[in-house]
Parts: sequence; C-alpha cells; structure tokens
Amino acid sequence: MRHLVVGTAGHVDHGKTALIKALNGFEGDTLGEEKKRGITIDLSFSHMQDQNTNIAFVDVPGHEKLIKNMIAGAFGFDATLVVIDAREGVMPQTNEHLEILNLLKVPYIIIALTKCDLVSQEKINDRVSEIKTYIDTFAHLKLKAIVPVSIYLPKSIALLKEELFGLPIVQKKSNGLFRYYVDRAFSLPGIGTVVTGTILDGEVKAGDKVFVAEQNQELIVRNIQVHEKDVPCAYTSQRAALNLQNPKQTLSRGLLLTTKGYIKGFTQIDVWFDSISGQKIEHNTQMMIFIGTKQIEVKVLLYEEDAQIRGFAKLQFGQKIYTVFNEPFILSLSGRVVAGGMVLNPVNDPIKKRLKLPLLKSLAKSDFSAAFKILVTMHKRGFGLISSNQRFGIGHEKALLLAKEMEHIFIDEKGLVLYDISVKRELEEKIMDIYKKNKYAMLSAKSLCLKETWASETLISDILEKLSKENRLLLDNGIYRDPNIDVKDVQTVIQTKIFSMLLDEGVTPKAPYNIYDALDIDRKMGDRVLKKLTSAKKVKRLQHNLFVPFESLIQLMTHLQQIIKNEGYIDIALFKVYYPNLSRKYLIAYLEYLDTYPTIRKEGLKRVFI
Repeated sequence: MRHLVVGTAGHVDHGKTALIKALNGFEGDTLGEEKKRGITIDLSFSHMQDQNTNIAFVDVPGHEKLIKNMIAGAFGFDATLVVIDAREGVMPQTNEHLEILNLLKVPYIIIALTKCDLVSQEKINDRVSEIKTYIDTFAHLKLKAIVPVSIYLPKSIALLKEELFGLPIVQKKSNGLFRYYVDRAFSLPGIGTVVTGTILDGEVKAGDKVFVAEQNQELIVRNIQVHEKDVPCAYTSQRAALNLQNPKQTLSRGLLLTTKGYIKGFTQIDVWFDSISGQKIEHNTQMMIFIGTKQIEVKVLLYEEDAQIRGFAKLQFGQKIYTVFNEPFILSLSGRVVAGGMVLNPVNDPIKKRLKLPLLKSLAKSDFSAAFKILVTMHKRGFGLISSNQRFGIGHEKALLLAKEMEHIFIDEKGLVLYDISVKRELEEKIMDIYKKNKYAMLSAKSLCLKETWASETLISDILEKLSKENRLLLDNGIYRDPNIDVKDVQTVIQTKIFSMLLDEGVTPKAPYNIYDALDIDRKMGDRVLKKLTSAKKVKRLQHNLFVPFESLIQLMTHLQQIIKNEGYIDIALFKVYYPNLSRKYLIAYLEYLDTYPTIRKEGLKRVFI
C-alpha cells in the first residue's frame, strides 16, 4: 500500500472542506468554534484509499489570521490540493499559501477549480489558462493537473480522485532516523496521552521508546493508530496517532519526537533563506519562525548584510531548538510570511566567519566532502561523525565512505572521529617526550588516552604502532617501553618508585591511578606491582583505592591507641583534631582498621579499650 500526505489549501470559502467531504465523506469542521464560524480553524485530518494507495488529507485553514496553522500543516506534504473558486480565481490567501508551498518545495500541486457548475465553460477555460501562467511564476511548484469540479457533479469528483490516486510516490531523502512533530496532544479516559502527527522520517513500532527532545524525557509507545485502525508499525509519510505511556511532563503541539541520542538542541543554527516577492530582511531583526509544528521567536543575523533578499543567516533562539540538515522553515514578521529556507548547519560550531561562509556554501550544495575538510580543520581535537544524521542527513556508513575519499586525515572508524593528519605528528612528539623525560615509562594506548583525553585509543594505537615499527619504542606484552632498557631492571625500578611514593605520602597516599599517571605507568602494570607489594606485606590495602605502607599504618595505629589512653576514647571528631589534614574518607578507613585490634571495642561512634 502506497501512503501519501496531501494538504488542501486555498482562500477562505473556496470550498476546501466541502470538497473533502465529497471525496471521502469526512466533514472537517468538527470543533464547535469551527461550526459556529463556518471556517476551518485548526488542522483537520481524514483519508481515502483505493486498492493501492492511501491518501491522508490535511485540511488547513484559509483565513488570513490563521496562516500559522496552514504553515504547520504544510510540513510533511507529498502534494497539495489547492482549491480555487472558478468565479473568483486566485485570491490573496491563495497566493500566500502557494508562496509558502513554494518555499517548502512541496513536490506536486493539483488545482481543484471549484464551483465550476456556476460558471460558463468559457470562463473555466480562461481560469485554467490564467492559473497555468500563474503557477509558472513559482520556481519550486510542479503543476500536475487542473481539474474543474463541483460537489454536485459526481463525474468531476471521480476525475479528481483519479488524479489524486495517480500522484507519484515522492522519493524522500531518508537516513532512517525517526522524526515526528506533535500537532495535537490530548488525554483520553482509560487510554491516557495521545499525540498525532506526520512521520517525517524513519518508522515507529508499538513498544518502541521515543524521545521528547525539548523535555528530555523518553516514553514508551503503547499503541499506534493509522486512520483509526490499530497497526504494529507506522512509516514515513504516514499520519499516525501514538498512545504514549505516562509522560512526566505535559505534551503539546510543536514538540519533536525522535530517537534518543541522535539530535542535540542548540540556541543558534545557520540557514539559507529566500524571501517572498523580494521582501528585505534587515540584520538583527526579531521574527517568528515556523518549523515543523513549532512556532517560536527568533533573531535573524545576516552573514552578508547586503544579502537581505536571499542569503546565509544565523538564527538565534531564546531556547534550544532541535533541527536537522535541510529541514525547511518559514519566517514571518507582524503576522505576514516574509521568507523561508532550509537549515544548513543545525549544530552550533564556534567557527569564525571566514570559515563559516565556505562551510555554509558547501552545505548548500550538499558538498559534504568540502564540508568535512573545513570541519576537520576547525576541530583540531577531532571531528565526530556520530552527529552525521543531524548535521548532514546521512547515516554513519555513508559518512565514513565520504571520509575515506579524503586526503590528509586519520579516520577512527570505531569511534567515528576524523583527525587532521597534523594532529598525529603533534601527538607523536608528545608521546616521545614522555619517554625522553622518563626512560622507565611503561604505557599502553589506553593509559595514554587518560593523559590526552581528546585523542581516541585508535588514533594513539596507530601512532604507537608506527613508533614500534621505527624501533623508537618496543611493544612488550601490550605495553610500550624504551627498547634500550633492561626489562628486569624496569620491574624493579617501578616497584621501588611506587613504594617510595607511598612512603613519602605516609597516611595520605594518592589513589593508585594518580600514582601510575605520575610515574607514566600503565594501570594494569601498576596494579600488578601493587599486588606484589601487598603480598610482600609492604603495603596494606584498606579500601578499593587506598593502599598504605605498613610502616606508616603501624605508626598511626600506635598513635591512635595513645590518644585512647590519654583521652579515654577516639572518634572521628577527636581524630580530626589530631590530624586536621585527613579527609573523612581516610578517618573512617583508619578507624575501621583500628576495630580489627583485639584490645579495641566500638561503643557507638567511639573506640575504647576493652
């Protein structure tokens, strides 16, 4: 079954709602206020289908003050059925709707020339010619057909149905990432929270977890309905109602549901904009943006102040907004649509203008290879491809394929990170400096990652392998060492150094990992040395990361017993008086060790002699 989302648009009173009822029997104006005023206020939804195709209709308002609802509906359309009264022709709202559809690049337009039974055939012919000429003025609109109709002429309705069912499937660019804007949210007795919307990309199954981006909450999809029927799964371009399990925060229109971990929010993004009818946008203008079903205020900052009709701009928001590459939007000022465009850079990178414009120009052409080069150059400590879905609208596999075509970069396929090749030389020098300063350094790729936290283990491993091949380092049981030193001597030296450091620190020893880092020793090797020192009764392990030389420990225990003899007891407070530099962690550990002495008894929080 093919699934299409078709919007109905046009001037007020040109017959959209009546036409939909003639097509499928659905009466869209069901809200009391809609019935009372005789116009469509909010988005109405219905569908019709034949053996092969299901068409979901989104009937959007035509009244000029309700233009924001029209914009909300236009996102996700595969085609639009535009109604034009044969008697009146193109009217102001018709024009505004078509301007919006053109900005959003809705693929196909079918014109329903309504109320044709009230005009002559000559008038109909004139309208058809007039409309064709008019549609040609829009760069992104494809006119599929103009069908003269009347709700009182069944044959005309049948012809319109034939055109609608004959709409081609639009192959939308997809990376499989589930995205869904909420256009309605409500609660039903015995069912709970239900949201409706159009699946813009990916799919959702009953039992899946969906992430409400703006609220940072993950919810389970209990049930899915498509056109009032329970289904196990809903797909791209389907309108779906989702029953969500126990949201902690109230859901509302404009929220984005997606897959957790793929889309981050930012307070500013970069875009390409194009204005309607040559209207100018001034730099630093406060406007209203419509994106998906979301409507919020935005400040527009032009990258080139002389490009006020079309060009690149930065959009600044008062809250985080969750967008993806090539996502369409509309800008309005004082309630009137001024411009629209596409999101180019949905991730806020701290890039200087001299790099930002080349990046945006590359993204505008979908030249991701050029964009990669700029981003890798800018992100000296690694550019992550984990965000490729959001940044470029492509999956990780395709992003890696593009990266492999590039020169002068290192690719960490496992970590999905790209590094400029110059970083390898810089890191190689840092690693060799460690061994020059400490000839007994014994490090692995993992331990070096702890020193250079920005570098991935894959990158460091590649550098260490190169140094090993050049005989500048020697790989010995997973550890890299200076090839010119005696292996037996290394073990002795390391054990001596660790024990010496512990003796120097006395009863306030550093955590083992800090000792290893200070001595340039791999953690696994350090753990083995500490285990040997413990077995040899040189060191006592009091807690997971607390190792104390026996010599220091016995001296402390002797002093604590002397305090008990003089004071009659010892507790944390009194212990702190004598040892003000000891933290609570040490105080508790030493008192618990004191409890192992046969001459000591614990009374409440105090220790006394038996």
